[in-house]
Amino acid sequence: MSERRARVWAGIDAGKGHHWATAVDETGGTLRSKKTDNDESAILTALGEILEPADEVRWAVDISGTSSALLPALPAAHGRQAVYVPGRMVNRMAGAYRGEAKTDARDVYVIAETARHRRDFAVIDVPAQLAADLALLTAHRSDLVADRVRMINRLRDVPTGVFPAQERAFDYSAHRGALVLLTGYQTPAAIRRRGRARLTAWLANRGVRGADTVAATALEAAQAQQTALPGEDIAPQIVADLAAQILALDDRLKRIDKQVRETFRSHPQAKIIESLPGMGPVPGAEFVVATGDLTACADAGHLASAAGLVPVPRDSGRRTGNLHRPKRYSRRLRRAFCMSAQTSIVREGPNRDFYLKKRAEGCKHVQAVIALARRRASVLWALLRDGRVFISAPPVTQAA
Repeated sequence: MSERRARVWAGIDAGKGHHWATAVDETGGTLRSKKTDNDESAILTALGEILEPADEVRWAVDISGTSSALLPALPAAHGRQAVYVPGRMVNRMAGAYRGEAKTDARDVYVIAETARHRRDFAVIDVPAQLAADLALLTAHRSDLVADRVRMINRLRDVPTGVFPAQERAFDYSAHRGALVLLTGYQTPAAIRRRGRARLTAWLANRGVRGADTVAATALEAAQAQQTALPGEDIAPQIVADLAAQILALDDRLKRIDKQVRETFRSHPQAKIIESLPGMGPVPGAEFVVATGDLTACADAGHLASAAGLVPVPRDSGRRTGNLHRPKRYSRRLRRAFCMSAQTSIVREGPNRDFYLKKRAEGCKHVQAVIALARRRASVLWALLRDGRVFISAPPVTQAA
């Protein structure tokens, strides 16, 4: 029978097909180091082997995402939580141990040892059903947006070689009418043959707003180029295909935006979050996914720090006062605050006034937006703490 340990640190190097789990004792000695399949029964068996000889086990995982979702969920079901050890930290700590080989067994040993020496790592919260749904929806939406940006860049590149005047005339990223036009007419000769009247009717039949303006702009670009360029036989097919794919992708984004909105507004605090100007359903959903129920944020400063909105010093010798963005923060949370801050300055109100004030003080655009995002983090934290919606005027306090 193995000797019982008072405290054990268990590190798990997560993977899609399998994980590697290692347990170390208070002296850093290895108690267990085995490969474990990414399967519930296999993980439960590994958990039992680690829990059996220990009075207390502290768990550490190097990946927090879909591939390792089962890992923190199983310990949490047994009343235990895992901490997240960033991969960058593991790589740095690896240099403190003997040997230069990189293996799963060595990596997971470093994870366990790092968790043994440091006690300030963030706990991985197993999201509730609503937060898990929003996490999947927002992640899928981000993938679709990235695909759209890639296709738009490709669409801008191809017409430049055969019809540069039209590429300059339209903004394909924001002009649906231009995309519809490209599904049918991609060359100056084809546009000239169609003519303005028939082109306007063709666009109007496909639901394009301002069809006459789009047709006139396209015809003007076509009249400016009378020379046929090499590639006009193949490029139109590629352009039409890319334009059709982008239009289909836009329809998918509309559907998923609707699903995000409906799911987010079922959250009990959605009305409070969405009351903050600029904080629509998408950044609101990102905020819910990143923060959960705000139990990890004791005050507004903790929330702003988690979003990377509080600078940290990088001083050395005589160089002092150097403030930089922290290396460890939630990218999702920062994006939610910065996106909503950027949106809020479009309209008149306290957000735009604060932004203009910072610009008048000499801040650049990005600096002013970050300062506004930091201020909005404090406001949103206070609103959620008090359970009230945002109003532009300060609340009236009654005299005692």
